Amino acid sequence: MIAGYQALMQSLADGHAPEFLEIDVTMPQAKLLYLLGAVGDLHMSDLVARLGVSLSTISGLVDRIVDHGLAHRREDPADRRQVVVGLTPAGRAFIDRFRELNADQMRNLLAFLDDAELASTRHALAALAGAAGRLAASSRSIVTPRKDPA
Repeated sequence: MIAGYQALMQSLADGHAPEFLEIDVTMPQAKLLYLLGAVGDLHMSDLVARLGVSLSTISGLVDRIVDHGLAHRREDPADRRQVVVGLTPAGRAFIDRFRELNADQMRNLLAFLDDAELASTRHALAALAGAAGRLAASSRSIVTPRKDPA
């Protein structure tokens, strides 16, 4: 099962290689953008906790995505000592572009399945989506810090 998943993901990643080579952000910056796109504006301290990196690492990542015009930084009106980071319209467009590339790639892949394969794929995707939702609900309060990337 895992080997099949890995083969699928590798094939999909290979299909995205040209698009990923065109972007001007690093993988850690892309992860930060995807997090902001998924949950909305966050305090710097929340970014540290969710990504499991140091404040200095987050500060550098935020500086670079702000410089690219993909995110904004502002004071929290409730506590001016706190900095809140969020996506700009350009940052939202960046995320939307890659989500649409993924959707296009999936549509192209599904076009090669017959009706029976489509039905079983639909069933399997529904099961996986349900399991992912249960996993997310069970682990929302658990954060596993990682070391800063070298």
